[in-house]
Parts: sequence; C-alpha cells; structure tokens
Amino acid sequence: MKLPFQIDLTNKVVVVTGAGGVLCSMFAEALSKTGAKIALLDLNEDAAQGYADKITKDGGIAKAYKCNVLEKASIEEVHDKIVKDLGTCDILINGAGGNNQRATTDDEYFNSEDVGNMKTFFDLDQSGVEFVFNLNFIGTLLPTQVFAKDMVGKDDASIINISSMNAFTPLTKIPAYSGAKAAISNFTKWLAVHFSKTNIRCNAIAPGFFVTKQNKDLLFNTDGTPTARTGKILGSTPMDRFGEAEELIGTLLFLVCKDASSFVNGTVIPVDGGFSAYSGV
Repeated sequence: MKLPFQIDLTNKVVVVTGAGGVLCSMFAEALSKTGAKIALLDLNEDAAQGYADKITKDGGIAKAYKCNVLEKASIEEVHDKIVKDLGTCDILINGAGGNNQRATTDDEYFNSEDVGNMKTFFDLDQSGVEFVFNLNFIGTLLPTQVFAKDMVGKDDASIINISSMNAFTPLTKIPAYSGAKAAISNFTKWLAVHFSKTNIRCNAIAPGFFVTKQNKDLLFNTDGTPTARTGKILGSTPMDRFGEAEELIGTLLFLVCKDASSFVNGTVIPVDGGFSAYSGV
C-alpha cells in the first residue's frame, strides 16, 4: 500500500475496532506505515490476526486482540493488554458496526398487497433492530469510554468515528442502520464539544458507497451482475462509480495529523463521489 502523503506518527498507539473488516483493516495498515503501533480489535480474532501478521511482515508494529465492543469488561480487559504490549492509546478509530437482515425491509415503499408476501416495515424484528443500534452506537460509545481515558491530558489525541451516507439521507430498506449512523454523527459532534478542553479531537468519516462484505449482497446478484439497487446508487453518484477503499486513506491521515488538522473538530466528512451533493436533477 502506498500512502497518498506521508505523516509521522512514530510511537503513537492506534486502536482500531472492527479491524477484521475490509475498511478498518485498511485503516490499520495505512496507519502502520506512519510509524504508529497498531492494535487491531475484532470479535473475529483470526481475521484481525491475519491483518496484524500482514502489517508485521511489512515491517510495522501490530497486535491483534479478540474484543466484543458490546461488553465493557471485554474492552477493559483488552485495554489492559494493549497498555502492556504497546502503550496507552493516542488514536482511537471506532470502526465496529454494520447492518443485519433482521432490521432490513424487502420493500422500498410500503404497499398493502405486500403484507404476508415479503418483509415489510411491520415485520421488522425488534431484536434485530436493537442489535444494529447497539453494534453501531453502543459499540462506539463503550470503546470511547475505555480508551479516551488514556487520551486525557496528552498534547494531541484523536478519535475517528465511522459514520455513513445514511446519516445524511436515510436509504430505503435499512431504517435501523440509517438511524444508528445518524446517531454516530451526532455523537461525534457531542464528543468533540465534551472533550474540547482536553486536547482530544473527535471527527468522523462518512463513506459513500464502497463494496464490502456487509453490503455485497445488496449490490450484486449471486451471479455477479449488479442489482437494481446498484443502478440507483450509481445513478445518484455524480462520479458514476463505487469508491475504492484506498480513497478513504487521505481523509483519515488528514484527520489524525495534528499539523494538518489541529483546529478541525466535530466534523463529519463525506467521501462519496458527490452523492451527498446531488439532488437528483
């Protein structure tokens, strides 16, 4: 991986949750090339370990940890291990999140004739909706409670949350995920104000449409052809394509670099190919 520009985070400790996923593992790899020491946290320890091994093979410093971001005791246990292994946290990337089919409707627009034939709004599973809200919001709040304690009083510390285009305009079919990401954007601003006297900056990245494990089934049919939903997405993205994961790295580096963004606090930056700017006409 080649960084779009170089910054120096030598000896900084970066904690990345959801590091077994496509985007956050890439964030971990990118930041490892700045000299930072990377802690990769994921419920899937094998996935996190695979990415940690890749970083160390390339000359970086990284360790993987199994962590449930919905259990504070699990986060605290991992925190203590990280402090012993790498040091106290300087940068926290809250990347754990995702959607669940139990909180997704089959229809975009309600039609009475659909009742009993497909999953409508009235069939959404309460436990599925709660899972999505908890994974995204509680899964951001709890790690912040644990790791931000390390940051208080440091000369420079940074929290990066992962929001979404859904936070600006909710997408059809995924009400729980849209609402949860809106909560993340709001929480980002709240944290920025709350910690503003402590040298902790808090910002968020709001990715547009990137193909990941979580959304692949929504975007492509089993034979690999694009779904109708993909056509709508690309039709509303002025750049007429999905984003490449690496196109998020520049924004990440900018936000964690004190020299570049020391007065940037409480922002939610879209990286979306113009999706959020397009009115449809």
